[in-house]
Amino acid sequence: MLGYCHTNKEYQRFVLTELRELAESRPDQIREFHKAVSKMLILDLDPLIPILTPLYPPYGRPAEMQVEIFRSFVLMQDLGIPLDNWVEKLTNNPVLRAIAGFTLDNMPKTSSYYDFINRIVPLDEHPVTKPVKSKPKEKLKKGEKLPPKNPNVVAKLVNQVIEDEKRFLKRLSRRPERFLQKIFARVSVDQSIALGLISDSVSISGDGTCMETGASPYGKKVCKCKECGIYNCTCDRKFSDPNATWGWDSHKERYFYGYTGYFISTYNKSLKIDLPLYLRLVQASRHDSVSAIFALTEFRELCPTLHIDTFISDSASDNYATYELLNHWNVNAVIALNGKSKGNRKYPDKLHIDDNGVPICIGGNKMSNWGFNRKDRCRIKWRCPKACGKAVDNCSNCSLTKYGRTVYTKPDWDFRLFTTIPRGSDAWKDKMKQRTAAERVNDRILIDYGIENALTRGKKRISFFTTIAAVNIHLDAQLAFLCERKLFNLDALLYLDVAA
Repeated sequence: MLGYCHTNKEYQRFVLTELRELAESRPDQIREFHKAVSKMLILDLDPLIPILTPLYPPYGRPAEMQVEIFRSFVLMQDLGIPLDNWVEKLTNNPVLRAIAGFTLDNMPKTSSYYDFINRIVPLDEHPVTKPVKSKPKEKLKKGEKLPPKNPNVVAKLVNQVIEDEKRFLKRLSRRPERFLQKIFARVSVDQSIALGLISDSVSISGDGTCMETGASPYGKKVCKCKECGIYNCTCDRKFSDPNATWGWDSHKERYFYGYTGYFISTYNKSLKIDLPLYLRLVQASRHDSVSAIFALTEFRELCPTLHIDTFISDSASDNYATYELLNHWNVNAVIALNGKSKGNRKYPDKLHIDDNGVPICIGGNKMSNWGFNRKDRCRIKWRCPKACGKAVDNCSNCSLTKYGRTVYTKPDWDFRLFTTIPRGSDAWKDKMKQRTAAERVNDRILIDYGIENALTRGKKRISFFTTIAAVNIHLDAQLAFLCERKLFNLDALLYLDVAA
């Protein structure tokens, strides 16, 4: 059963009391961990308690200090200390021990940390013996991604979501990452929303990134062939990461062994902040177009208070099924066109347009966008560029009125081409620039917080530590926001009266 969980106020009171006493004898250590102390004090883990409660049976020995263990994970990754060395570090450093919320008498052992991960992500990852799957030999072109195994899988998934979204989500509720995703949504995303770092109407970017496992793709030999002088046998081998698969890294142009992380991120233009909103690990061979459907559907369920204004993606999601789903949800689509799909259009033959869906006038000039009417006729209005004051060549003076010729395009003619935010427009380009937020978030998780070089094995642990890295990214943004507006001052807190 779950033991007593200290509230956030109790934790803050404990930390401030301990650090005020240590400030007299260890002021340099407190200054050394100044940022870490600040981050832990603004990390409110009260929303974690109701998520943890159903994970423990109502009987048996109480599991103590579970909230503190989660906070300790966040602190450990912020400082870049490996888990195997963490308990020893806490034992020898009273300042770090106080920041984590422990005393020398109630400090959990390393095994308790691993047990906590197993409880949060109930995924069986015992080593298995199976045949070796060799790395694919055929290399793809630069920037090209592995195609979906089933070309129609995205359309099938979209049909299931549109027909019965609740049933689709119910089927996904058995996923082992569901508790981890709930924790991240309630502990980090909700807090950033409350501070105003994430607006109620948000533009999101979806992107996949390669995440290599620390396990060997060739397994460990368990047969006796080597003793018999046979070194290139095809016998089954033991794999310590049974869920890892081969995938193609289009950026580095090589195959990798592990998983693909599909993250949804957002960019706050006014504050210049990149924040992750949703994280999930999938098979390395899964195409991003498939992951996007699952991710968008789950994200809407996890954060129902957020209104998704625009979904921004690279050409991996450039398929009619994705546009249809976004239109069903009333979400704008800003998705780069796939070069292979150019010419695949459904608009009326008499309308002359360019590759971005912009009508071309009789004189051969691009017409000017004049807005989208969603409420009335659900169509995009285009006007004569000369009448709008633009310098044009070869004008045929096709209209005698000052207003100029007007043309309309309807998204339902072709969701992919006639997007509600016209392709190539300034608004479309501005949205597409925000997609780099996903790449920056990927770099922060993989590089700044060390996931790429950690050599962690297993989907369970990689998912967990990736989420902890995302929690730290939110804390970095929240702390900078609070300090800039002088809403948080650690130096003042350390020397206030304990009762305050």
